[in-house]
Amino acid sequence: MLAEPTLTSRREDGRDVPLLVWRADRPLLSVSSAPLGGGIGVRHWVVNATVPMSYHRDDPADHLAELAGQLGLDGPGVGLLTGVDVAEVVARADAGVRVWATVGLGTPVQAAAPDPAADPDQAADPDPVPAAAPGPARRGVPAHRVGTVNIVVEVPVRLGDAALVNAVATATEAKAQAIRELGLAATGTPTDAVTVLCPAGGEPSAYGGPRSAWGAPLARAVHAAVLAGGAGTVVPWSERRTA
Repeated sequence: MLAEPTLTSRREDGRDVPLLVWRADRPLLSVSSAPLGGGIGVRHWVVNATVPMSYHRDDPADHLAELAGQLGLDGPGVGLLTGVDVAEVVARADAGVRVWATVGLGTPVQAAAPDPAADPDQAADPDPVPAAAPGPARRGVPAHRVGTVNIVVEVPVRLGDAALVNAVATATEAKAQAIRELGLAATGTPTDAVTVLCPAGGEPSAYGGPRSAWGAPLARAVHAAVLAGGAGTVVPWSERRTA
């Protein structure tokens, strides 16, 4: 299964930039929306890499593959990017399901909100998503533009392909619930990513919904991790380091 993540760094543009690395002791089946290693397949590792807010590369998968090579990671893996300092990762566990989340909520959106670029009446408002009344954890906290909620989930039993897809939906629903409880009228940010991993062998469990045997603890653990990670002020790594 996955070892606890290791916090390390790489040298880029004269700065030590943090990244988290999870290594598996055996190949794991994964479903992911990550730039590198997305889709369904067998994976050997996961990387969640901080990038500065000025990040402008248009080949994130290639960049992540370069980082994996620098780390000596073998075989296919999953690579994620975020403006959050990955040292601030939040871990939660529930009934054998383990979750890690890096939470940046500075660009909250509602998934089905109108696209301001396509609506001239909204074009003048750079952040047209209405905020709900601030919750206790966010009242008086200055807004920061760092976005991206990256969620890594490990389930201890084999999930069937449909259950893996359902588990991604369950994790996303739990994330959205936590975000609303934090006082934001949002379902996530435009760049969120989810990765769910499980053993590649064994009798597959057919269900991953929020009332299933494994979807229920998954939902609780994701909700708890996002709620904890989003409760305080999250300053982009690059802005904090240059302040």
